[in-house]
Amino acid sequence: MKSIVVDSEKNLVLDEVPTPEPAPGEVLVEVAAAGINRADLMQRQGLYPPPPGITDIIGMEISGTVVALGPGVEGVAVGAEVCALIAGGGYAQFAVVPAGQLLPVPAGISLIDSAALPEVASTVWSTIVMDAGLKSGELFLVHGGGSGIGTHAIQVAKALGARVAVTVGSEAKAERCRELGADIVINYREQDFAAELAGQVDVILDIMGGSYLARNIDALGVGGRLVVIGMQGGFTGEANVGALIGKRARIIGLNVRNRPLTGPGSKAEIVAAVAANEWPLVEQGLIRPVISAKLALADAEQGQTLLESKDSVGKVLLLTAQD
Repeated sequence: MKSIVVDSEKNLVLDEVPTPEPAPGEVLVEVAAAGINRADLMQRQGLYPPPPGITDIIGMEISGTVVALGPGVEGVAVGAEVCALIAGGGYAQFAVVPAGQLLPVPAGISLIDSAALPEVASTVWSTIVMDAGLKSGELFLVHGGGSGIGTHAIQVAKALGARVAVTVGSEAKAERCRELGADIVINYREQDFAAELAGQVDVILDIMGGSYLARNIDALGVGGRLVVIGMQGGFTGEANVGALIGKRARIIGLNVRNRPLTGPGSKAEIVAAVAANEWPLVEQGLIRPVISAKLALADAEQGQTLLESKDSVGKVLLLTAQD
């Protein structure tokens, strides 16, 4: 099959590699589209290796058609159109997926566009709903409102009845966030979010890590929950423990990729929760995939560059259908 591989100079190149075979509990999917995520860029640089036993091929979410079943798989039909959360292997014409990480394509969403949903939906739902317990009427802040995570989180929070604040770096991204429902938009190049929101925020979804830690705590209100899922601003930061205790606030560090396949806190548990609770909101039109561009698989390098640019809002997809 054709796949994107990382060469010795860390370039993304199209190459021929063996087609994977589904192991027990897995299915083989002919990929229609794959989503590009910032974690993919980190993996390319050697900063975020796949979990043990997972292919080095980049890509953590796909959509496509089931073409083969591994031993022991039940309740999945060959020919089913699906989207899926995976730990690796998405930038390719075929990918293996644990059966518990398959999702149906939501009604009203195309097979191609559904590739923009599994990773962001699993990340957002597991963090702000399952772990942080965001409630209707609370104030939610997401950093990087124009990103794939940010644009999805805005919609999820609004569908739950929360008020939404975002940080962005451009007016174009600010306007798109307003269109998606953001109530408060803060340009971090011109404003200090901690000063604007001091003591008001109930839940923060943070991609920055160390550099934002102190200001995130300043922005939290009593009982606030800070969920850290990224380290774009560094691995370490100073925290005012007195403020944290005084506010009875919590700091939660989470990721999805390295969770177990099954059991409590697993990827299968998250995917099941997304299917049961978020997919109905998608089918009602309250949450939609936000897609910046769709490119050919061979253009993966361009796609990752676009994802990092100020011009990208939402997800970038690679179309991997065979010629």
